[in-house]
Amino acid sequence: MVILLKKKFYYITKCQYIMNTPLTNTINPNMDLSQFSAQQLKEALNRIENKKNEERDAYKKLVAETIPKALSRLHETSEMMRNAKTETFRLFETILDLKNQVYGFKEKQMSHTFSNDKEEITIGYRINEGWDDTVTIGIEKVQNYISSLSTSKETASLVKIVFNLLKKDAKGNLKGSRVLELQKLTKEFNNEEFTDGVEIIASSFKPIRSSWFIEANRIDENGVKINIPLSMSSVDFLQGYAFNFFNQQNEQSHAA
Repeated sequence: MVILLKKKFYYITKCQYIMNTPLTNTINPNMDLSQFSAQQLKEALNRIENKKNEERDAYKKLVAETIPKALSRLHETSEMMRNAKTETFRLFETILDLKNQVYGFKEKQMSHTFSNDKEEITIGYRINEGWDDTVTIGIEKVQNYISSLSTSKETASLVKIVFNLLKKDAKGNLKGSRVLELQKLTKEFNNEEFTDGVEIIASSFKPIRSSWFIEANRIDENGVKINIPLSMSSVDFLQGYAFNFFNQQNEQSHAA
C-alpha cells in the first residue's frame, strides 16, 4: 500500500510541479518519500484532492455568478436594439407613405435605401427561398426536353444555359432568381413540354419572409461608406407594433 501511495503521490506532485501549480507545500516532488509514513502520504494526497475539488468548485461558482451579469447586460442591449429598430421603422414608414403620395407610385421591392451626403440607411426584409414538392416534376420535364435536343451549334449554347440554371445550391435547392431566366427561355425553345416544366417550377416557388433588417453607413469625405455594425435581424419589434407597409403594398399589387 505504501508503495502505491508513493507512486500516486509522486505522479501527482510531479504533474503539479511541471504545471507550476503546486497544491501542497507540505511535500515537494524532490523530497525522499521514504521518510514519510503511509498515513502522512495519504493525508497529503487527501489535501491535494481537497484543494483540487475546491478549485473546481470555485470555478463552477465563478461561472454561475458571471452568467447572470453577462445575461443582464445582453438583455438590456437587446431591449435597446428592439426599441431602436422599432423607432427606425416607424420613422421611415411615415416617409414611405409620403413618398408614395408625392411621386404617385407604389414601389414593389423588399428594401428601401435613404441617404444624404454623410449617411445612408437601408430598411427591408429578407426571404428564405422555398419550393413545394412539385418542383422536381418541373425540373424533370425541362431536363427531358433538353436531353432530347441534338447537340447542334444552334442549340448547344442554350442547352448549357438551361443546365446551369437548373443547378442546385449546397442545400439542394434552386435559386429563385433563376426562374425568371428560365421563363425568358421559353420563347427561345417554343416547346410545350419545356414551357410546362418551367411553369411548374415557377408555381412551386414558395418564398418565406424571414426577418426585418436595418443597415446603416456613414459616408466619409472621400465618399467611402463605413458600415455601422448592427445585428437587428434577430430583434423583434416592440409588442403591439407591426410594420405593415409591405403587407399593404403586396395586397395592392395582387388587387391590381
